[in-house]
Amino acid sequence: MVEISSDVIRGYNDTIILFILMKEPSYGYEISKQIKSISDEKYVIKETTLYSAFTRMEKNGYIESFVADPDSEGNGKKRTYYRITDKGKEYYNSKCDEWELTKEVVQRFIDR
Repeated sequence: MVEISSDVIRGYNDTIILFILMKEPSYGYEISKQIKSISDEKYVIKETTLYSAFTRMEKNGYIESFVADPDSEGNGKKRTYYRITDKGKEYYNSKCDEWELTKEVVQRFIDR
């Protein structure tokens, strides 16, 4: 079975995470589960990679974090959630444009 090299996908981890946050705010474990599910388990993001991306994107203003308290019945625990910012939406769109160009160029070198 062919696996996706971490070198290949590294430049698009932010895009993948932002895609999920475009729908609604979420937290690390849930985001990693969604990535695994949406990719049909072909890509499993490492926890260190995920949290490094959160730190970098928050520093760049693409996402913001907030702590959510347990629900009104006291279930759950405090979690750090992330939400995409307007700057993050612009960045996401630019990365999607970049991806289209990347696919176009690389496809010219694929002979199968």
